[in-house]
This record gives sequence, C-alpha cells and structure tokens, in this order.
Amino acid sequence: MRIAMIGSGYVGLVSGACFAHFGHDVVCVDKDAGKIDRLRAGQMPIYEPGLDTLVEENSKAGRLSFTTNLADAVGDADAVFIAVGTPTRRGDGHADLTYVYAAAAEIARSIRGYTVVVTKSTVPVGTGREVARIVGETQPAAAFDVASNPEFLREGAAIEDFMKPDRVVIGVESDRARDVMSTIYRPLNLIQTPMVFTNIETAEVTKYAGNAFLATKISFINEIADLCERVGADVHDVARGIGLDGRIGRKFLHPGPGFGGSCFPKDTLALAYTAREANAPQTIVEQVIEVNNTRKKKMAQKVVDFCGGSVAGLTVGVLGLTFKADTDDMRDAPALDIVPALQAAGAKIVAFDPEGMDEAGKVLKDITFTKTAYEATTDADVLVVITEWHEFRGLDPRRIKQAMRRPRIVDLRNIFDPEEMRELGFAYEGVGRPKPRS
Repeated sequence: MRIAMIGSGYVGLVSGACFAHFGHDVVCVDKDAGKIDRLRAGQMPIYEPGLDTLVEENSKAGRLSFTTNLADAVGDADAVFIAVGTPTRRGDGHADLTYVYAAAAEIARSIRGYTVVVTKSTVPVGTGREVARIVGETQPAAAFDVASNPEFLREGAAIEDFMKPDRVVIGVESDRARDVMSTIYRPLNLIQTPMVFTNIETAEVTKYAGNAFLATKISFINEIADLCERVGADVHDVARGIGLDGRIGRKFLHPGPGFGGSCFPKDTLALAYTAREANAPQTIVEQVIEVNNTRKKKMAQKVVDFCGGSVAGLTVGVLGLTFKADTDDMRDAPALDIVPALQAAGAKIVAFDPEGMDEAGKVLKDITFTKTAYEATTDADVLVVITEWHEFRGLDPRRIKQAMRRPRIVDLRNIFDPEEMRELGFAYEGVGRPKPRS
C-alpha cells in the first residue's frame, strides 16, 4: 500500500517508520523544511529507543521517505493519515483542531483517486465527521472515505507497542475502506492481533476513554500512597495486593509525583470539555485532573517539609526532568511544577537527565546541568528523584553519600530501598512508604 503520513512528529514518525517496516511505501510529510532535511540525514527530532535504526533501515530500503510537498505525497496514496498536533486550546481545555482541519482541506485539494483519509491524531468525538465534511466540500468530486485509527503508543516503548499491540482500533463505515485498513494492518492480523472495527465515533471515544482510565489509576494509587504515609502502610504492597486481582491489573499502579506527557493531561481535559458540551459530564475524570494538578504542586512542598520547613540557600540535586523515562519529552512533566517551586523557595537546582536536558533548558531557567548523575549529587543538601530512569537504579548509594553535603534523599519514584538507604546513613523519604518507627 502507498501511505502518506501528514505530520512527522512523535506519532507520525513512529507510525510511518513502522508502516514502512510492514512493507508499505510511506511518505512522511511536514511543513518544517529543517525537520525534513534532518530526517533525510538520519537525525531524529525526538528521542525514542530504536527509532533511528528503524528509520535508517527503511529509508535505505526505499520504503520510507520525507517531503514537504503534501500534494505529491497524497496524490499517489491509497491512505492518508493525519498525525498532526492537537494541543490543548487556551481558555477552555478543548483540543485545538486547527492543524487537523487545515490538513483535511489540503488533502482534499490533492486527492486524485480513491483515498482513505485516516485521523491518527488524538481527536474528540465528532472530528471524523467534520473531516469528511471538509474534504467533501473542498473537492466534491473526490472519491474518499474517512476512518479513525487512534494510536496507543507509550513514549519510550512506542515501536514495540506499534509492532505488537494489545489491539488495533479502526473506526470505518464502508467495506472498501475496511478492506484498505485491513490490508495496511495485515502483518498484525498474521500474528492474531485483535482488530476492533467500530463506527468512527466509537473509535474516537475509545482513545479518550482508555487514556482517562489509565490516568485515573495513576491518580487513585497516588491518593492511596498519601493514605499509606499517614497510617504506616506500604503502597507498593497495597498495589501488588490489588493488582494481582485480574479485574484490576498491575499496570499503572506505580505511585509518583503525578502524570504528565503529551497525552494524559491534554486528553483528560479534552474529554471533560467534550462531555460537558454533550451534557454528559465526566465528574470522575474532572476530579482526576484536579488531583493530578494538585499533586505535582504538593511534591515541592514535600521536599521543603523534609528539609525542616525551608530550602532557602540549599543546593537541591535533581535526578530526572522528563515526564517519564526513555523520552526527552518535557510536556507537562512534574519537574515543571517542582523545580520552579523549589527555586521560588530559595533553592539552587543542580540537575541531570540522560536525554532531556536540552528540552528542559528551553522551559526551566537558572538550572545548573551536569554531565552525569553523580555530578548532580555533589555538595547537594538534598537529592530529589523526579524521573525513574533505569540508570538511576544502578547508582552506588555509598558514592552518592560521599558526594553530598548532607545525605538526604526525597525519592518521588521509589527507586531506592528505604531500609538500605537508612542503614547507610541517609535521611530518606519515598512516596507511600512507611516511615521508621521511633
């Protein structure tokens, strides 16, 4: 199949490279000429494990190419995927669909034969119908169908998620379009991946419902962690105890400083807005949004309280800035709340992140970045773990203790063993872990 991928950001680039790996001819389109030049040179605009190799292999094989010319890419395509950004709209929390609708109009002007126009971007219910209206009105003679094919990619594991997904959801309403989409995903059919065919609205709601449910699990376990701290329970044992129940499941029951990233914050906001507009308010989702926003702000105070009520004049070493490990994404990262709050309280911030310091430097000011994790601990009065990078788990606590001015750790990801750290002489506080009995 010939595929045009409109938008070469996170979703578009990963999806395009994976479709090419399936054997399709894929052209990724982007208006940013500089990005296209870098992609042609093999330079990735994002950090995603394995993506550079996947792009290189499929580019050399002639299955993957990059262009700024949308018309050429669309004109020869059997399917055109819209994978542009849908950021939160200022003022009301709704998804900004400006780029989606602009892409739809431009695609319409470029269609030459029967084409399936697929929304890959995360969009509110009703967007597919509007895309169909735009395409039909822009070029009344166009032969096309519209489909919805939401992505369920985890940053840091996106390639595996695409190649071996739990399911593929496709909203489509004609046999011809269904055949095209089935052919595109045939390699996944061969490994018996569940294909969930629905109408367009159902596919759109499914994406938001899935992300909202996972965000709810995160906020739920974070609130349980607060309770555990107050009553002397261990949230990890609680999470295991409930997660082994097959009706609940173990995933997304990891306490921490709150969720961030490109999906959960904006998708919960967009779902809440859409639901209010439809007179079906999602009160649980709205509460999840409030709980998460409050939690990120509370984490800075947790550090201040741990330091005796003040961090004025203290050097705070920070490990991890991105919203999660294995990505350089800083969007809605808890660090964006925690670091400025500590600075406002008088702390000096010295930080290390394996991949995110370039992006962090664009949104966080007056931070000293270091070349290694150990350097971030040097002469620190307290060390704060914000992101759970795997390499942090292998750090030598004895070396950290020798480097620090005062051996104190606030571990917002619970990557260290509390008893071991205290036996080594650290003052240690995690999230939802029992404090030592006096």
